[in-house]
Amino acid sequence: MIVDAVLRQARPPSRLAGRLSVQSLLFALGEGAFLTGSAVFFTQIVGLSAAQVGLGLTCAGIAAFLAALPMGKLVDRFGPKRMWAVSAGGQAAMFAVWPLITDFRGYVAMAVVMEVIGALGGAAHGAYTIDALPPGERVKSRAYMYSALNLGFTLGSLIGGVALAFHSNEILHALPWFTAAVFLVNAAAISRLPRARHDNRTPVERKVKVPGPGPLRNPGWLLTNFFDGVFWTNQVLLNVVIPLWLVEQTDAPRVLLAFLFGTNTVMCIFLPMVAARGVTGISTALRAVRVSSTFFVISCLITLVTHDTVGWVTIFLVWLGHVTVTGAELYLSAANWTFEAELMDPRQRGAYQGAADMAGTLGKVWAPAVYTFLAMNWGAAGWLVIAGIVVVATIGVHPSTRLARRFLETHVPPDVLNDARASGPDTGDLVEVPSLTGADASVTDHVARPDQPR
Repeated sequence: MIVDAVLRQARPPSRLAGRLSVQSLLFALGEGAFLTGSAVFFTQIVGLSAAQVGLGLTCAGIAAFLAALPMGKLVDRFGPKRMWAVSAGGQAAMFAVWPLITDFRGYVAMAVVMEVIGALGGAAHGAYTIDALPPGERVKSRAYMYSALNLGFTLGSLIGGVALAFHSNEILHALPWFTAAVFLVNAAAISRLPRARHDNRTPVERKVKVPGPGPLRNPGWLLTNFFDGVFWTNQVLLNVVIPLWLVEQTDAPRVLLAFLFGTNTVMCIFLPMVAARGVTGISTALRAVRVSSTFFVISCLITLVTHDTVGWVTIFLVWLGHVTVTGAELYLSAANWTFEAELMDPRQRGAYQGAADMAGTLGKVWAPAVYTFLAMNWGAAGWLVIAGIVVVATIGVHPSTRLARRFLETHVPPDVLNDARASGPDTGDLVEVPSLTGADASVTDHVARPDQPR
Protein backbone atom coordinates (compact mmCIF):
# COMPACT_ATOMS: atom_id res chain seq x y z
CA MET A 1 0.00 0.00 0.00
CA ILE A 2 2.83 2.39 0.87
CA VAL A 3 4.59 1.51 -2.39
CA ASP A 4 1.40 2.22 -4.34
CA ALA A 5 1.06 5.61 -2.63
CA VAL A 6 4.65 6.50 -3.50
CA LEU A 7 4.13 5.43 -7.12
CA ARG A 8 0.97 7.53 -7.37
CA GLN A 9 2.90 10.52 -6.01
CA ALA A 10 5.66 9.94 -8.57
CA ARG A 11 3.25 9.71 -11.50
CA PRO A 12 2.76 13.00 -13.40
CA PRO A 13 -0.78 14.40 -13.50
CA SER A 14 -0.76 14.16 -17.32
CA ARG A 15 1.51 13.36 -20.22
CA LEU A 16 2.17 17.06 -20.83
CA ALA A 17 2.99 17.64 -17.16
CA GLY A 18 5.49 14.79 -17.41
CA ARG A 19 7.16 16.33 -20.46
CA LEU A 20 7.31 19.74 -18.79
CA SER A 21 8.82 18.13 -15.71
CA VAL A 22 11.58 16.59 -17.84
CA GLN A 23 12.32 20.09 -19.11
CA SER A 24 12.41 21.41 -15.53
CA LEU A 25 14.83 18.67 -14.54
CA LEU A 26 17.10 19.35 -17.53
CA PHE A 27 17.21 23.09 -16.84
CA ALA A 28 18.01 22.59 -13.16
CA LEU A 29 20.57 19.88 -13.92
CA GLY A 30 22.62 22.22 -16.12
CA GLU A 31 22.09 25.31 -13.98
CA GLY A 32 22.81 23.49 -10.73
CA ALA A 33 26.05 21.96 -12.02
CA PHE A 34 27.40 25.35 -13.09
CA LEU A 35 26.20 27.26 -10.03
CA THR A 36 27.90 24.80 -7.69
CA GLY A 37 31.29 25.48 -9.23
CA SER A 38 30.67 29.06 -10.39
CA ALA A 39 32.49 30.81 -7.52
CA VAL A 40 35.64 28.80 -8.13
CA PHE A 41 35.25 29.08 -11.91
CA PHE A 42 35.02 32.87 -11.88
CA THR A 43 37.88 33.37 -9.43
CA GLN A 44 40.28 30.61 -10.52
CA ILE A 45 39.54 30.31 -14.26
CA VAL A 46 38.40 33.81 -15.26
CA GLY A 47 40.66 35.43 -12.65
CA LEU A 48 38.15 37.76 -11.01
CA SER A 49 38.09 38.98 -7.43
CA ALA A 50 35.08 38.30 -5.21
CA ALA A 51 34.14 41.99 -5.40
CA GLN A 52 34.19 41.89 -9.21
CA VAL A 53 31.97 38.79 -9.23
CA GLY A 54 29.46 40.55 -6.97
CA LEU A 55 29.52 43.75 -9.03
CA GLY A 56 28.93 41.82 -12.23
CA LEU A 57 25.97 39.99 -10.72
CA THR A 58 24.52 43.30 -9.58
CA CYS A 59 24.82 44.73 -13.12
CA ALA A 60 23.22 41.59 -14.52
CA GLY A 61 20.36 41.82 -12.02
CA ILE A 62 19.67 45.43 -12.99
CA ALA A 63 19.66 44.43 -16.66
CA ALA A 64 17.21 41.59 -16.00
CA PHE A 65 14.93 43.97 -14.09
CA LEU A 66 14.89 46.47 -16.96
CA ALA A 67 14.43 43.76 -19.59
CA ALA A 68 11.61 41.88 -17.86
CA LEU A 69 8.67 43.73 -19.41
CA PRO A 70 10.12 44.03 -22.97
CA MET A 71 10.97 40.32 -22.93
CA GLY A 72 7.42 39.54 -21.82
CA LYS A 73 6.03 41.54 -24.71
CA LEU A 74 8.24 39.57 -27.11
CA VAL A 75 6.67 36.40 -25.72
CA ASP A 76 3.19 37.74 -26.45
CA ARG A 77 4.25 38.84 -29.92
CA PHE A 78 5.98 35.68 -31.15
CA GLY A 79 4.53 32.96 -28.92
CA PRO A 80 5.75 31.38 -25.64
CA LYS A 81 7.04 28.08 -27.02
CA ARG A 82 9.17 29.73 -29.71
CA MET A 83 10.65 32.30 -27.32
CA TRP A 84 11.25 29.65 -24.66
CA ALA A 85 13.21 27.50 -27.10
CA VAL A 86 15.13 30.57 -28.33
CA SER A 87 16.06 31.43 -24.75
CA ALA A 88 17.23 27.89 -23.96
CA GLY A 89 19.32 27.79 -27.15
CA GLY A 90 20.74 31.25 -26.44
CA GLN A 91 21.70 30.27 -22.90
CA ALA A 92 23.42 27.14 -24.25
CA ALA A 93 25.47 29.34 -26.59
CA MET A 94 26.37 31.72 -23.74
CA PHE A 95 27.52 28.90 -21.47
CA ALA A 96 29.67 27.54 -24.31
CA VAL A 97 31.40 30.93 -24.51
CA TRP A 98 32.10 31.25 -20.75
CA PRO A 99 35.50 29.47 -20.90
CA LEU A 100 36.66 32.06 -23.46
CA ILE A 101 36.09 35.00 -21.10
CA THR A 102 39.32 36.24 -19.54
CA ASP A 103 38.63 39.70 -18.06
CA PHE A 104 36.12 41.70 -16.03
CA ARG A 105 34.56 43.55 -18.97
CA GLY A 106 33.89 40.33 -20.79
CA TYR A 107 32.43 38.82 -17.63
CA VAL A 108 30.03 41.73 -17.11
CA ALA A 109 28.93 41.66 -20.75
CA MET A 110 28.31 37.92 -20.58
CA ALA A 111 26.46 38.14 -17.26
CA VAL A 112 24.19 40.89 -18.59
CA VAL A 113 23.36 39.02 -21.80
CA MET A 114 22.76 35.82 -19.85
CA GLU A 115 20.29 37.52 -17.52
CA VAL A 116 18.41 39.22 -20.37
CA ILE A 117 18.08 35.91 -22.21
CA GLY A 118 17.04 34.31 -18.93
CA ALA A 119 14.34 36.98 -18.48
CA LEU A 120 12.97 36.01 -21.89
CA GLY A 121 12.98 32.34 -20.90
CA GLY A 122 11.32 33.01 -17.55
CA ALA A 123 8.46 34.97 -19.13
CA ALA A 124 8.05 32.40 -21.90
CA HIS A 125 8.09 29.43 -19.50
CA GLY A 126 5.46 30.99 -17.26
CA ALA A 127 3.24 31.98 -20.17
CA TYR A 128 3.55 28.59 -21.85
CA THR A 129 2.73 26.51 -18.78
CA ILE A 130 -0.42 28.49 -18.00
CA ASP A 131 -1.41 28.69 -21.67
CA ALA A 132 -0.87 25.01 -22.43
CA LEU A 133 -2.06 23.27 -19.26
CA PRO A 134 -5.81 22.80 -18.87
CA PRO A 135 -7.28 24.79 -15.95
CA GLY A 136 -8.14 21.58 -14.13
CA GLU A 137 -4.50 20.63 -13.65
CA ARG A 138 -2.51 23.87 -13.63
CA VAL A 139 -1.60 24.00 -9.93
CA LYS A 140 -1.15 20.23 -9.61
CA SER A 141 1.13 20.12 -12.67
CA ARG A 142 3.19 23.10 -11.52
CA ALA A 143 3.70 21.35 -8.16
CA TYR A 144 4.93 18.23 -9.95
CA MET A 145 7.27 20.35 -12.08
CA TYR A 146 8.61 22.04 -8.93
CA SER A 147 9.53 18.64 -7.54
CA ALA A 148 11.37 17.81 -10.76
CA LEU A 149 13.14 21.17 -10.65
CA ASN A 150 14.47 20.52 -7.15
CA LEU A 151 15.52 17.00 -8.11
CA GLY A 152 17.43 18.49 -11.07
CA PHE A 153 19.20 21.03 -8.87
CA THR A 154 20.18 18.25 -6.49
CA LEU A 155 21.66 16.12 -9.28
CA GLY A 156 23.36 19.18 -10.79
CA SER A 157 24.89 20.09 -7.44
CA LEU A 158 26.26 16.57 -7.12
CA ILE A 159 27.87 16.83 -10.57
CA GLY A 160 29.33 20.23 -9.72
CA GLY A 161 30.58 18.88 -6.40
CA VAL A 162 32.31 15.96 -8.12
CA ALA A 163 33.98 18.41 -10.52
CA LEU A 164 35.23 20.48 -7.58
CA ALA A 165 36.49 17.37 -5.76
CA PHE A 166 39.10 16.73 -8.47
CA HIS A 167 40.76 20.11 -7.77
CA SER A 168 41.43 20.34 -11.51
CA ASN A 169 41.22 23.60 -13.45
CA GLU A 170 40.80 21.60 -16.65
CA ILE A 171 37.64 19.95 -15.35
CA LEU A 172 36.30 23.27 -14.04
CA HIS A 173 37.09 24.82 -17.42
CA ALA A 174 34.85 22.23 -19.06
CA LEU A 175 31.96 22.60 -16.59
CA PRO A 176 30.19 25.36 -18.61
CA TRP A 177 30.37 23.11 -21.67
CA PHE A 178 28.52 20.40 -19.77
CA THR A 179 25.81 22.95 -18.93
CA ALA A 180 25.74 24.13 -22.55
CA ALA A 181 25.18 20.56 -23.74
CA VAL A 182 22.34 20.04 -21.24
CA PHE A 183 20.72 23.31 -22.31
CA LEU A 184 20.91 22.27 -25.97
CA VAL A 185 19.07 19.07 -25.09
CA ASN A 186 16.63 21.22 -23.15
CA ALA A 187 16.06 23.49 -26.16
CA ALA A 188 15.36 20.43 -28.30
CA ALA A 189 12.91 19.11 -25.69
CA ILE A 190 11.09 22.45 -25.64
CA SER A 191 10.85 22.56 -29.44
CA ARG A 192 9.12 19.15 -29.38
CA LEU A 193 6.42 20.25 -26.93
CA PRO A 194 2.91 20.81 -28.31
CA ARG A 195 2.10 24.35 -29.36
CA ALA A 196 0.24 26.52 -26.88
CA ARG A 197 -2.68 28.60 -28.06
CA HIS A 198 -0.56 31.75 -28.25
CA ASP A 199 1.75 29.92 -30.67
CA ASN A 200 -1.06 29.36 -33.17
CA ARG A 201 -1.54 33.00 -34.13
CA THR A 202 -0.77 34.12 -37.65
CA PRO A 203 1.79 36.89 -38.38
CA VAL A 204 -1.10 39.29 -39.04
CA GLU A 205 -2.72 38.50 -35.68
CA ARG A 206 0.58 39.04 -33.86
CA LYS A 207 0.75 42.62 -35.13
CA VAL A 208 -2.70 43.53 -33.78
CA LYS A 209 -2.51 45.24 -30.39
CA VAL A 210 -4.52 43.64 -27.61
CA PRO A 211 -7.37 46.02 -26.75
CA GLY A 212 -7.43 47.39 -23.24
CA PRO A 213 -4.75 48.37 -20.69
CA GLY A 214 -1.56 46.42 -20.05
CA PRO A 215 -0.20 45.06 -16.75
CA LEU A 216 1.51 48.28 -15.71
CA ARG A 217 -1.95 49.86 -15.46
CA ASN A 218 -3.21 47.05 -13.24
CA PRO A 219 -2.29 48.23 -9.71
CA GLY A 220 -3.67 45.09 -8.10
CA TRP A 221 -1.37 42.88 -10.15
CA LEU A 222 1.69 45.01 -9.38
CA LEU A 223 0.89 45.15 -5.66
CA THR A 224 0.17 41.42 -5.47
CA ASN A 225 3.54 40.63 -7.02
CA PHE A 226 5.32 43.15 -4.83
CA PHE A 227 3.89 41.37 -1.79
CA ASP A 228 4.78 38.05 -3.43
CA GLY A 229 8.38 39.26 -3.60
CA VAL A 230 8.22 40.05 0.13
CA PHE A 231 6.94 36.52 0.80
CA TRP A 232 9.78 35.04 -1.24
CA THR A 233 12.25 36.61 1.16
CA ASN A 234 11.79 33.27 2.92
CA GLN A 235 14.65 32.22 0.63
CA VAL A 236 16.86 34.91 2.19
CA LEU A 237 16.04 33.44 5.59
CA LEU A 238 16.70 29.93 4.30
CA ASN A 239 19.96 30.51 2.44
CA VAL A 240 21.53 33.55 4.13
CA VAL A 241 20.20 34.64 7.52
CA ILE A 242 19.68 31.31 9.31
CA PRO A 243 23.09 29.95 8.19
CA LEU A 244 24.80 33.17 9.33
CA TRP A 245 22.87 33.07 12.59
CA LEU A 246 23.92 29.45 13.14
CA VAL A 247 27.59 30.26 12.63
CA GLU A 248 27.78 33.53 14.55
CA GLN A 249 25.04 33.45 17.21
CA THR A 250 24.63 29.81 18.27
CA ASP A 251 26.78 26.96 19.53
CA ALA A 252 25.53 24.58 16.80
CA PRO A 253 28.25 22.83 14.76
CA ARG A 254 28.76 24.21 11.23
CA VAL A 255 28.35 20.76 9.73
CA LEU A 256 24.64 21.11 10.62
CA LEU A 257 24.33 23.43 7.59
CA ALA A 258 24.71 20.49 5.21
CA PHE A 259 21.94 18.63 7.04
CA LEU A 260 19.69 21.71 6.91
CA PHE A 261 20.03 22.15 3.16
CA GLY A 262 19.60 18.42 2.67
CA THR A 263 16.32 18.53 4.59
CA ASN A 264 15.12 21.45 2.48
CA THR A 265 15.98 19.59 -0.72
CA VAL A 266 14.15 16.42 0.30
CA MET A 267 11.05 18.36 1.35
CA CYS A 268 11.01 20.35 -1.90
CA ILE A 269 11.23 17.16 -3.96
CA PHE A 270 8.55 15.14 -2.20
CA LEU A 271 6.08 17.65 -0.71
CA PRO A 272 5.07 20.28 -3.33
CA MET A 273 2.01 18.32 -4.47
CA VAL A 274 0.96 17.81 -0.85
CA ALA A 275 1.14 21.56 -0.18
CA ALA A 276 -0.74 22.33 -3.41
CA ARG A 277 -3.62 19.96 -2.58
CA GLY A 278 -6.84 21.90 -2.17
CA VAL A 279 -5.49 25.13 -3.70
CA THR A 280 -8.08 25.69 -6.44
CA GLY A 281 -8.69 29.43 -6.66
CA ILE A 282 -7.91 32.83 -5.19
CA SER A 283 -9.59 32.21 -1.83
CA THR A 284 -7.73 28.94 -1.25
CA ALA A 285 -4.52 30.53 -2.53
CA LEU A 286 -4.90 33.29 0.06
CA ARG A 287 -5.39 30.60 2.68
CA ALA A 288 -2.13 29.00 1.50
CA VAL A 289 -0.44 32.41 1.85
CA ARG A 290 -1.66 32.62 5.45
CA VAL A 291 -0.31 29.14 6.15
CA SER A 292 3.00 30.08 4.50
CA SER A 293 3.29 33.27 6.54
CA THR A 294 2.44 31.38 9.73
CA PHE A 295 5.33 29.00 9.04
CA PHE A 296 7.58 32.03 8.34
CA VAL A 297 6.69 33.67 11.65
CA ILE A 298 7.11 30.40 13.57
CA SER A 299 10.56 30.01 11.99
CA CYS A 300 11.53 33.48 13.21
CA LEU A 301 10.27 32.77 16.73
CA ILE A 302 12.05 29.42 16.92
CA THR A 303 15.33 30.75 15.54
CA LEU A 304 15.53 33.79 17.81
CA VAL A 305 15.55 31.65 20.97
CA THR A 306 18.52 29.56 19.78
CA HIS A 307 20.86 32.38 20.81
CA ASP A 308 20.37 31.27 24.44
CA THR A 309 20.07 27.49 24.07
CA VAL A 310 22.90 24.98 24.16
CA GLY A 311 23.86 21.62 22.70
CA TRP A 312 21.28 19.32 21.20
CA VAL A 313 18.46 21.74 22.01
CA THR A 314 20.09 24.32 19.73
CA ILE A 315 20.65 21.78 16.99
CA PHE A 316 17.03 20.61 17.08
CA LEU A 317 15.58 24.13 17.17
CA VAL A 318 17.76 25.42 14.31
CA TRP A 319 16.72 22.38 12.26
CA LEU A 320 13.06 22.96 13.14
CA GLY A 321 13.36 26.62 12.13
CA HIS A 322 14.72 25.51 8.77
CA VAL A 323 11.90 22.99 8.34
CA THR A 324 9.22 25.60 9.05
CA VAL A 325 10.69 28.13 6.62
CA THR A 326 10.72 25.36 4.00
CA GLY A 327 7.03 24.88 4.76
CA ALA A 328 6.60 28.59 4.03
CA GLU A 329 8.28 28.06 0.66
CA LEU A 330 6.06 25.11 -0.28
CA TYR A 331 2.71 26.72 0.53
CA LEU A 332 3.75 30.01 -1.06
CA SER A 333 4.61 28.19 -4.29
CA ALA A 334 1.09 26.74 -4.49
CA ALA A 335 -0.45 30.17 -3.92
CA ASN A 336 1.87 31.82 -6.43
CA TRP A 337 0.91 29.40 -9.23
CA THR A 338 -2.76 30.16 -8.58
CA PHE A 339 -2.26 33.93 -8.68
CA GLU A 340 -0.42 33.57 -12.01
CA ALA A 341 -3.31 31.62 -13.51
CA GLU A 342 -6.20 33.69 -12.13
CA LEU A 343 -4.90 37.26 -12.12
CA MET A 344 -3.32 37.54 -15.61
CA ASP A 345 -5.05 38.76 -18.75
CA PRO A 346 -4.97 35.53 -20.84
CA ARG A 347 -4.17 37.60 -23.94
CA GLN A 348 -1.06 39.20 -22.39
CA ARG A 349 0.52 36.49 -20.26
CA GLY A 350 4.04 37.32 -21.40
CA ALA A 351 3.71 41.00 -20.51
CA TYR A 352 2.08 40.11 -17.21
CA GLN A 353 4.97 37.75 -16.42
CA GLY A 354 7.44 40.55 -17.16
CA ALA A 355 5.57 43.02 -14.95
CA ALA A 356 5.42 40.38 -12.21
CA ASP A 357 9.19 39.95 -12.34
CA MET A 358 9.69 43.70 -12.00
CA ALA A 359 7.31 44.11 -9.06
CA GLY A 360 8.54 40.92 -7.38
CA THR A 361 12.15 42.11 -7.62
CA LEU A 362 11.23 45.35 -5.84
CA GLY A 363 9.57 43.30 -3.13
CA LYS A 364 12.66 41.25 -2.28
CA VAL A 365 15.86 42.92 -3.55
CA TRP A 366 16.34 44.77 -0.27
CA ALA A 367 15.94 41.72 1.97
CA PRO A 368 19.50 40.27 2.18
CA ALA A 369 20.95 43.48 3.60
CA VAL A 370 17.95 44.38 5.79
CA TYR A 371 17.29 40.93 7.23
CA THR A 372 20.96 40.30 7.94
CA PHE A 373 21.28 43.64 9.72
CA LEU A 374 18.12 43.12 11.77
CA ALA A 375 19.00 39.58 12.89
CA MET A 376 22.69 40.13 13.59
CA ASN A 377 22.45 43.57 15.18
CA TRP A 378 19.02 43.69 16.84
CA GLY A 379 18.84 40.05 17.94
CA ALA A 380 15.39 38.94 19.11
CA ALA A 381 13.84 42.32 18.30
CA GLY A 382 15.24 42.05 14.76
CA TRP A 383 13.64 38.64 14.25
CA LEU A 384 10.30 40.05 15.42
CA VAL A 385 10.61 42.91 12.92
CA ILE A 386 11.36 40.39 10.12
CA ALA A 387 8.25 38.43 11.08
CA GLY A 388 6.24 41.66 11.23
CA ILE A 389 7.24 42.60 7.68
CA VAL A 390 5.75 39.36 6.34
CA VAL A 391 2.60 39.78 8.46
CA VAL A 392 2.03 43.24 6.95
CA ALA A 393 2.49 41.80 3.44
CA THR A 394 0.01 39.02 4.27
CA ILE A 395 -2.59 41.58 5.28
CA GLY A 396 -1.91 43.67 2.16
CA VAL A 397 -2.13 40.83 -0.39
CA HIS A 398 -5.82 40.17 0.33
CA PRO A 399 -7.16 43.51 -1.02
CA SER A 400 -4.52 43.58 -3.78
CA THR A 401 -5.71 40.26 -5.25
CA ARG A 402 -9.32 41.45 -5.19
CA LEU A 403 -8.25 44.66 -6.93
CA ALA A 404 -6.36 42.70 -9.59
CA ARG A 405 -9.32 40.41 -10.29
CA ARG A 406 -11.76 43.33 -10.53
CA PHE A 407 -9.42 44.97 -13.02
CA LEU A 408 -9.59 41.88 -15.26
CA GLU A 409 -13.35 41.62 -14.94
CA THR A 410 -13.61 45.24 -16.04
CA HIS A 411 -11.20 45.13 -18.98
CA VAL A 412 -11.18 41.53 -20.26
CA PRO A 413 -14.09 39.96 -22.20
CA PRO A 414 -15.87 37.31 -20.09
CA ASP A 415 -15.26 34.48 -22.57
CA VAL A 416 -11.51 35.24 -22.58
CA LEU A 417 -11.49 35.48 -18.79
CA ASN A 418 -12.83 31.91 -18.64
CA ASP A 419 -9.26 30.76 -19.24
CA ALA A 420 -7.93 32.67 -16.22
CA ARG A 421 -8.49 29.79 -13.82
CA ALA A 422 -6.13 27.75 -11.71
CA SER A 423 -8.50 24.81 -11.37
CA GLY A 424 -11.78 23.55 -12.73
CA PRO A 425 -13.13 20.68 -14.79
CA ASP A 426 -10.21 18.64 -16.04
CA THR A 427 -10.08 18.96 -19.82
CA GLY A 428 -7.39 16.34 -20.31
CA ASP A 429 -3.95 16.61 -21.83
CA LEU A 430 -3.01 19.12 -24.50
CA VAL A 431 -2.91 17.79 -28.03
CA GLU A 432 -1.34 19.20 -31.14
CA VAL A 433 -4.68 20.57 -32.39
CA PRO A 434 -6.43 22.51 -29.58
CA SER A 435 -9.82 21.26 -28.49
CA LEU A 436 -12.79 23.35 -29.59
CA THR A 437 -15.21 22.17 -26.95
CA GLY A 438 -16.38 23.65 -23.68
CA ALA A 439 -14.75 26.71 -22.15
CA ASP A 440 -11.65 26.32 -24.27
CA ALA A 441 -13.69 26.83 -27.44
CA SER A 442 -14.36 30.50 -26.72
CA VAL A 443 -10.73 31.10 -25.80
CA THR A 444 -9.34 29.32 -28.84
CA ASP A 445 -11.85 31.11 -31.04
CA HIS A 446 -10.22 34.40 -30.06
CA VAL A 447 -6.94 33.18 -31.52
CA ALA A 448 -8.40 33.19 -34.99
CA ARG A 449 -10.11 36.58 -34.78
CA PRO A 450 -7.95 39.62 -35.53
CA ASP A 451 -10.28 41.86 -33.54
CA GLN A 452 -9.56 39.90 -30.35
CA PRO A 453 -5.97 38.69 -30.69
CA ARG A 454 -4.19 36.63 -28.06
